[in-house]
Amino acid sequence: MLGKKLVMKAIDEIYGVCRLDNNQPVPDWVKDSRFYSITRTFEELSIVCSQESIPDDVKCERDWRMLKVEGPLDFSLIGILSSISTVLAQSKISIFAISTFDTDYILLKSKDFDNAIKALNNEGYEIIE
Repeated sequence: MLGKKLVMKAIDEIYGVCRLDNNQPVPDWVKDSRFYSITRTFEELSIVCSQESIPDDVKCERDWRMLKVEGPLDFSLIGILSSISTVLAQSKISIFAISTFDTDYILLKSKDFDNAIKALNNEGYEIIE
């Protein structure tokens, strides 16, 4: 685990996690979002983006909020997601994690967001609003 607690920034936007068929092209509506993540696997095309960008007919898990781990993070750091997810799991809060070259993003259901902030604060994490 890390020697010091991380600083995380609360992102003030609501996101959706979408599932499309793996053979579909990336839709244009994704690009309307300031933040988006696209992953194509053998089974699916998974898209995370601003909920307001997502058409109603798209299969989607809605109402996610986001915490950004302030980075950039060195690739040699160990246990970042593990330490955060452990704190949240102890509070029975589910996460959806996205990792990028520079940092990690933790998505939490909107209904759990305030409790997640409290749980992380109680463990010494600093959350910037």
